[in-house]
Amino acid sequence: MIFGLLKETGDEKRVALLPESVDTIIKMGNPVLVESGAGLNAFVSDEDYKKVGATISSKKEIFEKSEVVVKIGLPDNDEVNSLKSGTWFFAVLQPLFNFKLVKTLSDKKVSVLSLDMIPRITRAQSMDVLSSMATVAGYKAVLTAASNLPHFFPMLTTAAGTIPPTKMLIMGAGVAGLQATATARRLGAVVEVFDTRPEVKEQVMSLGGKFVDVEGAADASKAGGYAVEQTEEYKSRQREAIHKAAVKADVIICTAQIPGRKAPVLITEAMLKEMKAGSVVVDMAASSGGNCEGTENNKTVSKNGVTIIGDSNLQSTIPFDASKMFGKNIINFLKNMQNKEGKLELNFNDEIISGTCIAHDGVIRHKTVADLLASN
Repeated sequence: MIFGLLKETGDEKRVALLPESVDTIIKMGNPVLVESGAGLNAFVSDEDYKKVGATISSKKEIFEKSEVVVKIGLPDNDEVNSLKSGTWFFAVLQPLFNFKLVKTLSDKKVSVLSLDMIPRITRAQSMDVLSSMATVAGYKAVLTAASNLPHFFPMLTTAAGTIPPTKMLIMGAGVAGLQATATARRLGAVVEVFDTRPEVKEQVMSLGGKFVDVEGAADASKAGGYAVEQTEEYKSRQREAIHKAAVKADVIICTAQIPGRKAPVLITEAMLKEMKAGSVVVDMAASSGGNCEGTENNKTVSKNGVTIIGDSNLQSTIPFDASKMFGKNIINFLKNMQNKEGKLELNFNDEIISGTCIAHDGVIRHKTVADLLASN
């Protein structure tokens, strides 16, 4: 199959496949066309792609010749219109939000494979782009906070006196939250972590963090690492516990999201008013509304002396390694798609392929997406 690698649009600096991943795809027997300049923002040149056997092409040529088209972000209108019937399109589409886009692509009989929908099961861990990108984002969230905080992270004992360590509160102990915990502890911060799932307490403590216990949470064991809706009684206890931790914190990192729904508000305006001047909130859930009441997506704002950074794409700020990890996830997914003859096929008996392929041959295959379309 002929693969086409597209250049990302907007502020996205990553590329879906670095030359090393393109090399693997070519060795699997698939020619690769790369849009000119696709890797420049990730510090990879067209020449680097040529060295592994890729053909540098125009966007028009990619859409005309490719049987598989790959990118990270949402396709723009021109790309949607250019995708031809029968093409396999790989991207991070967030179909529970962008279900109308999925319908448009399905109507064109494009096979839609949304990489953010790969089932979060043990066998698919090596393909899980969300976990890979959360690792990058959790790390960068802490560095972003550190660069905006008017304090040191570690405790320092100097001739001028002792500087106390930064106190950090992390909302959510998924992959991003755990990576943020590890990074903050390495930098010397004192870290508290809140999560509705009591089973992650041991992981938090193993990284040197303190777990904020709130009893009575709804079972989230089958939510694939995401938050779930909670009872009002629990939410009341939750707000009280978070309030106590938040007003002591110099830094809050927000990571909590619910698939297809607005992010839960965990840091209220009342909490912001009681936080110390100069404190920093990094809200990684900004694109779905944010966990903090003052968050504005893709903006840095100040509320009552607290700096609030809304950024759901921190992974793009480490473009080379983020691209490397993303590409490796795709390669592992493609290897899972190979049949006994080594050819790529959409085997819907495989739960990984079935869960990732949102639409095929003009049919919406994902039940939740189909339900959203029916109700809207």
